[in-house]
Amino acid sequence: MLLMIRVVLLGVLLSASLPAQTIIRLGTLVPKGSRWHEILLNMGEEWKKASGGKIELKIYPGGEQGDEPEMVQKLRIKKLQAVALSGAGLSGIDPDVAALQVPMMLSSYEELDYVRDRISERLEKGLAQRGFIVLNWGDAGWVHFFTKQPASRPAEIRRMKLCVLQGDNSTFELYKINGFLPVSLASTDILTGLQTGLIEAFQAPPLVALSNQWFGGAKNMLDVQFAQLVGATIITKEVWDTIPAPVQKEMMQSARTAGIALRDEIRKSEAGSIPLMQQFGLNVVHADAQAVAEWRQLAEGIWPKLRGPVVPADLFDQVKRLRDDYRKTHHGAAVAAVQ
Repeated sequence: MLLMIRVVLLGVLLSASLPAQTIIRLGTLVPKGSRWHEILLNMGEEWKKASGGKIELKIYPGGEQGDEPEMVQKLRIKKLQAVALSGAGLSGIDPDVAALQVPMMLSSYEELDYVRDRISERLEKGLAQRGFIVLNWGDAGWVHFFTKQPASRPAEIRRMKLCVLQGDNSTFELYKINGFLPVSLASTDILTGLQTGLIEAFQAPPLVALSNQWFGGAKNMLDVQFAQLVGATIITKEVWDTIPAPVQKEMMQSARTAGIALRDEIRKSEAGSIPLMQQFGLNVVHADAQAVAEWRQLAEGIWPKLRGPVVPADLFDQVKRLRDDYRKTHHGAAVAAVQ
């Protein structure tokens, strides 16, 4: 009985220290009604309970608030208070996040988890300095090339108009100086761009290509995992700082649990997305050993242009060192990485 009274009193005290009602508007590209959307909704319910009903999480799924650059802009002008972004959007806030997305640096989720767990504190500090609190980290999947015509080598894709997400200027310039034909386009315009011929190729994780139906306009997917696309859910520090510390703790715990669930769901769904697209005409283009070697040479040729100008040199070196440490202690990963 005494314990129950203490719990009730704590709830009353926390509720009293919160504003009358706090609405946190969260934008995301995850499809409405999807399992990912459900996980975020459940997180919102837990936030409401933790705050005694005074915090309401209002979610805008499916790009209702625009593409990622638009949502980041809405964070800055306070039309949104939180977003679930891919690494492309996060890099627009803090370029250091690109350290987890260096082309062909990491070759497995195990490597990604090992590296991210050891640099996440630094990345979170960098985002906090820019006014954002990381609620959780997630994944969007392994980035592949999707093309209108079958292509397995860099030279073949260099002849195609390749979509680069609007606002990702560093990637645009990197492709341009490496002989590609980049076309800047909002993610919401990719399908139309493929239909009109404005673009002939794009890069995306299979799950993203499926959920947005982009693969219908470019039905050839190269089986080279070119890079990992990470993600995170962030909230503005301005709003976060208005929430009492005990409620923050409960909310953060719910957010981290949701992040693990989102990550697991995406990894599980990613495995089934390619066979599902194949049922609707997707052609998986196999890259032989020579083609893979050409992609690796291209990727590693890009590294010096990323190290320093995009990703701080010490952070780039730390990621590579952590990757190598993981491979030394996990022989199977090292073998797979060179195949």
